[in-house]
Amino acid sequence: MMSARIGVLGAAVSALLVYGCSTAPGAQSALDHAQNAAATETMASTMPKTVDNFMLVDAQHMEAHDLYRMADAKAIVLVSTGVGCPIARGMTPALKALRDKFAAQGVEMMLIDSNLQDSREAIAAEAKEFGIDIPILMDSNQLVGEALGVTRTAEFFVINPKTWAVVYHGPINDAADYGVQKAAAHEFAADAISAFLAGKPVPAATQASKGCLVDFPERAKAQASITYVKDVAPILEAKCVACHEKGGIGPFAMDNYQMVKGFAPMIREVIRTDRMPPYNADPHVGKFSDDKNLSPAEIKTLVHWVEAGAPRGEGKDPLGAKVHVAAEWPLGKPDLILDVPAYTIPASGVVDYQHPYAVNPETTGKWLKASTVKVESRQGVHHVLTGYMKDVPKPGEKGFENKWGVSVGGYAVGAESEIAPKNVGTYIPPGGAIGFQTHYTPFGKEVTDHTKVALYFYKDNEKPAMVMHNSVIVNQTIVLPPNDGHHQEVAYLEFPHEALLYAAFPHAHYRGASSDLWIRYPDGKEKILLSLPRYDFSWQRDYTFAEPVKVPAGSKLIAHFIYDNSKRNPNNPDSNKQVVWGDQSWEEMFYTALRFRWVGETSNKMNDFDKELDKDRMLGMLDSNIDGKIEKAELKGQLGDQIGKYFDVLDTDHDGSLDKTELAAMEKMMNGRHRRKPAAADAAPAPKPAVASPAATSGGN
Repeated sequence: MMSARIGVLGAAVSALLVYGCSTAPGAQSALDHAQNAAATETMASTMPKTVDNFMLVDAQHMEAHDLYRMADAKAIVLVSTGVGCPIARGMTPALKALRDKFAAQGVEMMLIDSNLQDSREAIAAEAKEFGIDIPILMDSNQLVGEALGVTRTAEFFVINPKTWAVVYHGPINDAADYGVQKAAAHEFAADAISAFLAGKPVPAATQASKGCLVDFPERAKAQASITYVKDVAPILEAKCVACHEKGGIGPFAMDNYQMVKGFAPMIREVIRTDRMPPYNADPHVGKFSDDKNLSPAEIKTLVHWVEAGAPRGEGKDPLGAKVHVAAEWPLGKPDLILDVPAYTIPASGVVDYQHPYAVNPETTGKWLKASTVKVESRQGVHHVLTGYMKDVPKPGEKGFENKWGVSVGGYAVGAESEIAPKNVGTYIPPGGAIGFQTHYTPFGKEVTDHTKVALYFYKDNEKPAMVMHNSVIVNQTIVLPPNDGHHQEVAYLEFPHEALLYAAFPHAHYRGASSDLWIRYPDGKEKILLSLPRYDFSWQRDYTFAEPVKVPAGSKLIAHFIYDNSKRNPNNPDSNKQVVWGDQSWEEMFYTALRFRWVGETSNKMNDFDKELDKDRMLGMLDSNIDGKIEKAELKGQLGDQIGKYFDVLDTDHDGSLDKTELAAMEKMMNGRHRRKPAAADAAPAPKPAVASPAATSGGN
């Protein structure tokens, strides 16, 4: 191979010697031919035989794209690109034409930007300016570009989704030349795709892309210099061992080099597909105090170490030198442990929500600052919600949500402890009981679960100055069409008074694909607060902002969910089914819980703003275009059908829409019969306000 390259380069030198510095067409043609031959051979030597799976987020919509979920495509085309590159810009018309030509034949196309200097905002702006409606995936850590062997923009990779083999690597055609467009004599990419779809041999590229060079600084480094002892073990101990330890939630313990090396290929895969660490907030949006993500440097170190053969290095094994055992209670010894009544989960079947309770043994009121829910059967317990009740239920009665006041914590798959910010708390009155809503899921084996809830109080001589509240953005009118891989739903909550938002907890079921949270200020300006490009049903949690978000009075917090009700969703129970809101996991939910406090409220002077917040909840569910009123076209689901029957009667001003006043009159007429309490919703803290007046015994408002 090396002698062949020397021969080709020698031809280029010979051409220069023959033609000198001439700019004659013949001289340039010979030189181009020689350079293309050299570049083509280099391309062939660096092109991977197959493409490993990856998950990247597009800059335009901030949604995740998992390569291997596209296995049902006829072919996949990946194209390297970059902001400001004239070649990448100039090829846009030809790129879109190529996409349109083969789209009906099941060919899918995505762009990949591996340039370190390109921010999400810059990529999105470039796409908007040049009308690029093809997803541009942000390869911020350059792992995909490195693996593909990218050197320039405008490199095309045609992939066989059945084997993930790269069947073509080269330019789109022979026309693009540093921003100057000329008629193409050879449509290399189109010819390659056509041949592949026809089952014929795919012609190799006869020239290389003339795109802009992409800098891959890590590629030039000697990856063998990365070792487990020196570089990898410290990252694992800081970011992974807390779960991957004896008794931890991780499936294996990272307790020595041999164990880690054995799982090295899997570590590479779950990092490239962003399944681990299980913290799904997009690092390009916002900052979070509980951020579990690996840094870009840590990601590259771990992946490059695996790709270098997972070398150990010299010295003592850092992880083997100490014993890591999961603590029974991660926040230390609890002040109070509540036992959720034991429940035997059957091996199969459907289990309705359970509503047990535990008596509150405290004889004096307490201010809660943290809680931890510890489930015994992690496979069988999907969620646990809690709520304080003024009265202990009578024998045979259940602890239903309509009796609840404040929440004392909650659990969903993957969730951690709830910890209040400094000097903020929730008041728990004395006596009464704590009600539970438990969701158990059979998993093939009968087990008895004994869940416990640990509570941590402020000391008796302490009292937080501020009061934590909970609420929820919920949409019970969702309707997911069958076989729709990208269905969007929206809902919002308008804040009547100024507040500070501390955390958000998005929740959906098996078909949830992505989620986000925006704030729309009273002047109409909007800002994204949280983005989950890929929603993961198996890992749900609060996302706590590094700094509380100011929510001025009149602002709307707007949540979006994208649902994948297609066959491409590996978790989808039935893509042919229309799906609506429901308790069980094969049904769906739209639910973003919020933790916040009202500005100006203190523990000595509490308010009743939560009732005002709830007043327009129905409007926020149905008003899909967020204009403050509901048109007939926005009605959907069972609630929409009910309202539609009386729409013309309810529309007292006959303007074709229902405003807040008309909706209020309707709700009064319906007497709340069609408003199911959000507290019955699945897998997030109860939406009731986490506040109760110390003087009140009702436990909340």
